[in-house]
Amino acid sequence: MRAIDVLHQGRERVICCWEVDGVLIDPGPGVTEETLLAALDGAEPRALLLTHIHFDHAGVSGALVRRWPELPVYVHERGAPHMADPSRLMASAGRLYGGDVGLRQLWGEMVPVPEANLRVLSGGERDIEGAFRVEYTPGHASHHVSYLHEPSGWAFVGDVGGAKIPPHDFTVAPTPPPDIDVTAWERSIALVRAWKPAGLGLTHFGPVEDADAQLDRCLEALHTQVELEGGHDEAGFVAAMEARVSEAMGPDAATMIQATPLDQLHMGLARWRKKFGA
Repeated sequence: MRAIDVLHQGRERVICCWEVDGVLIDPGPGVTEETLLAALDGAEPRALLLTHIHFDHAGVSGALVRRWPELPVYVHERGAPHMADPSRLMASAGRLYGGDVGLRQLWGEMVPVPEANLRVLSGGERDIEGAFRVEYTPGHASHHVSYLHEPSGWAFVGDVGGAKIPPHDFTVAPTPPPDIDVTAWERSIALVRAWKPAGLGLTHFGPVEDADAQLDRCLEALHTQVELEGGHDEAGFVAAMEARVSEAMGPDAATMIQATPLDQLHMGLARWRKKFGA
């Protein structure tokens, strides 16, 4: 088991791809394909396991299938259509990132995954690639799943376990638009906790051996951000979060902010509040 730092925008500890016995979990964005390939050193992966389809987690998937045409890609049923045809996803994200040029500069190309390569999940599956158990864990995204590697007891939880940049314990709950659901996220944390995992594999960033402590930190961060969003406009929220991150992380604050853009945290929670009348 190893965490491959894909060096997003040349910065360490922003995005990692997990490799477990030849299986890649959240291979990262298209823009970091060459870094990932260099780390694989010619080895062909057995499968891709996607926790969700956001660019920073899944964007390179289609390019990897183009390179290895037999590569299976596991993804939740809500996300699978967007992997087969990412045009709507790219159009929506383009509005968030300043158009197609900005989107491609930040995340790179997103190539469609042929339907024949997709392995569609609903949650509750066992023995995926001979080793992984799956739970449906929405909250950060409506199509989010988490994977338990049963031989080791490690859980690979995408963004449900929060973002924590080593060596710091300070945690941010990634809450970008469009489908944050705070109540569902709380339930998903409880599901992961019920696995009693030996550790958590975070995409942002790396291994966490005390799973319960990290899940507690994620819940605390989520509730703090909900409170901040309720009391501030976007500018005030960003200023308050920037102060919190800087105080906790010092020079490493920029790494966290790259992994979890602060304006997007506010946008996602504001959309959640409007949708659910919270």
